[in-house]
Amino acid sequence: MKLATLRTGEPDGRLLVVSRDLSMALDVGVIAPNLLRALERWDEVAPLLHALSDKLNAGMHPGAMPFEPRECMAPLPRCFQWCDGSAFLSHRQRMDHASITAPLPELDSVPLMYQGGSDNFLGACDDVRLPDERQDIDFEGEFGVVVDRVPMGATPAEAARHIRLLVQLNDWSLRALGPREMRSGFGLLQAKPSTSFAPVAITPDELGDNWRDGRVHLDLEVEWNEQLFGRPNGREMHFSFGELIAHAASTRRLSAGTIVGSGTVSNKVREAGTACIAERRMIELLEQGAAATSFMRFGDRVRMRATTRDGEAPFGAIEQRVVGAL
Repeated sequence: MKLATLRTGEPDGRLLVVSRDLSMALDVGVIAPNLLRALERWDEVAPLLHALSDKLNAGMHPGAMPFEPRECMAPLPRCFQWCDGSAFLSHRQRMDHASITAPLPELDSVPLMYQGGSDNFLGACDDVRLPDERQDIDFEGEFGVVVDRVPMGATPAEAARHIRLLVQLNDWSLRALGPREMRSGFGLLQAKPSTSFAPVAITPDELGDNWRDGRVHLDLEVEWNEQLFGRPNGREMHFSFGELIAHAASTRRLSAGTIVGSGTVSNKVREAGTACIAERRMIELLEQGAAATSFMRFGDRVRMRATTRDGEAPFGAIEQRVVGAL
């Protein structure tokens, strides 16, 4: 099942079921007005939504309308909690060369995670308004999961059973602001503006064998100004999503609608390219002695889509332009 949120002028939009080929959609607000409400009552509403999804995919629902991603918000426009991990060790190991703190000794045994803003997620085609190019604008391609209520102290296996939806996202960064915030010991705030999401969230069964071991086994194709930048695969997550959720829930319960991110998708093989500029700059520094790739400028565009071996894009595509805030 694939779900999206129609822009209505209300903060949470209107819930849509979307066809598997992303061509048609169905307003299902009569079952749940928005995705957050659906997640809070998932056991009750999911069977009803699945039944409508089956009819939509079979071309048997007369109320269907064309699906237009530009008319949609993020699948979950806001939620109570957004926890982003850093589960790809190749990314962490490369980025440690730019770190203002010593690498953590338990890097491969304890997940890294920060808590980001969750009140204003961006839709897949929204302009990204930022205050200053000099803050070193960077994209970060990731995967994520949306959970229902997770009890405090859940094990990784228990936590994985609470995954309801998968998402694809761009966790924007302002790299010039990160070092000061990291030195403060309080973590990231200004360096992490609003996160963007691909137009549809999907149930794990939509990926078939491409969802296994708590990981998304898809290439994440990233284009910057219509040039291929990288195509790393999500299979190399060191920590599974179950482990990341359990880490977030170790001292608190997680509310329905909490999103947990994978961190920047990265592969050991450098031929895969990267899903963020900062990692490419670190590779250039290691190989050439200096970083050559600049950060983004106003007017630049980024496109991200996770693809199967057949070239299908289950989440749709993030296609955005960076512009000045004023």
